[in-house]
Amino acid sequence: MSPAITITKDDILEEVKLSCKIPEIIEAITIRKLIASAAAEAGIQVETEELQDAADQFRILSQLGSAEDTWAWLEKHGMTLDEFETMVYNGAIYRKLANHLFADKVESYFYENQLDYAGVVMYDIIIDDEDLAMEVFYGIQEGEMSFYDVAHQYIQDKELRRSGGYQGVVSRENIKPEISAAVFAAKPPQVLKPIVTSKGVHLILVEEIIEPQLDDNLRSKILLNLFSEWTKQQVDQFEVTKNLDLDYQAA
Repeated sequence: MSPAITITKDDILEEVKLSCKIPEIIEAITIRKLIASAAAEAGIQVETEELQDAADQFRILSQLGSAEDTWAWLEKHGMTLDEFETMVYNGAIYRKLANHLFADKVESYFYENQLDYAGVVMYDIIIDDEDLAMEVFYGIQEGEMSFYDVAHQYIQDKELRRSGGYQGVVSRENIKPEISAAVFAAKPPQVLKPIVTSKGVHLILVEEIIEPQLDDNLRSKILLNLFSEWTKQQVDQFEVTKNLDLDYQAA
């Protein structure tokens, strides 16, 4: 029979320290406290019905379909029911404060930064030699070969080769700066002149430019980004100090 292992709160604290997690935990605590303060100052509260809705949504997302599943999850995370309600309450407060501060700023931010949310349907072939890439490019331009023929010949990955180098719908923020300018200036369908990056020489077919739409998903993303930037600015205004007993105080 294997010997029993006892884990104490001191063991957990020691592991947090040894795994170098103290700074991120202190930042999370600071954010939680400043958000609670800002929400209280704005008179924001979470009503009982809102708290229940938030808890139900959390259970759905966490696939906690029964009371037994929920209790098992609480035990796994060392959390009491009151602590679970506090966690859900904090999440609801975050969302309400974010809406209070930035809901009316999302649309203007979107239009000011609209290009950042554009997408592109593209195919990408990476060739090691720039001279060869230029030769292939002009061969496609002259109709001597197709982009698919080039992909089949030069892409090593089997699945990527079969799809002709298809990258899917890629957002502007996920494309290297040295590539994105040329991609979003293209007139689809267009094969771009080879572009050199640290990965090699890219031969790109731009099939379609997708103009951004301010739908619910993008609205939520922008709201979260604005709120995250705000919390970062707030944290930067605090000086966090500690003593030898790991008692932290934001001054």
